[in-house]
Amino acid sequence: MSEVKTPLALGEIVEDRLLDGRLRLHQPRKGHRAGTDAILLAAALPELDGGTLLDVGAGVGTVGLAAALLRPALRVTLLERDPELATLARQNIALNGMAGRGIVIAADVTAPSAQLESAGLKPASFDAVAMNPPFYPQGGTRASPTPNRRAAHVAEGDLEPWLRAARRALKPGGLLAIIHRAEALPDLLAGLGSGFGTVTIRPVHGVADRPAIRVVVTAVLNSRRPAELLPAFVINGLDGRFTAESEAVHRGQARL
Repeated sequence: MSEVKTPLALGEIVEDRLLDGRLRLHQPRKGHRAGTDAILLAAALPELDGGTLLDVGAGVGTVGLAAALLRPALRVTLLERDPELATLARQNIALNGMAGRGIVIAADVTAPSAQLESAGLKPASFDAVAMNPPFYPQGGTRASPTPNRRAAHVAEGDLEPWLRAARRALKPGGLLAIIHRAEALPDLLAGLGSGFGTVTIRPVHGVADRPAIRVVVTAVLNSRRPAELLPAFVINGLDGRFTAESEAVHRGQARL
């Protein structure tokens, strides 16, 4: 981990590495940091060949860039409303040698469609959308005093604006992938009932003998196929270390 120059409002910025050191990220030392959630979400995406991915609420670009690293022909668009995080996302595109494969759009996913389009987000133009939305409603958790962490964890509204943006951005038959708290599954399924099918649900457990802490959910736009509940993914063994499957996913050697 090394220090890098940064916009002052974000505080100290460091360079971290994920996916066995192959993914380099400039991100704030304090506040929200990329980690397992982003890696699991990137690993849940299909091959997509030379397709296009929209990473919504991208932060410093972790999900989109991890997906692009695992899929060398993939082109990614990183949508982030915080202009300084968007600046770091642009740095991270260059840092990982993806200047020809990634762009950043500095805009709010909850903005009106016309505003998003004027920012460069064209409708029906993506093969896949990935999102890691804020996990908690207002008052649902103790909000962090660090602005970027608070924005990443505490939602200003419900999921519908995020899902509406996904419906608008995806091509017919395109795939949406979301990671969220396990408790949010009923709300997720209710939101996906409009416009999506082929819903798959993978519970994610911190350890095998405890309740799931996350769900990774995928859905296909305009599909009518029924939902599937997939086998659980377990992050850590009873010894506190990654399971073999988890280790492979975190190294970029396996998919979810």
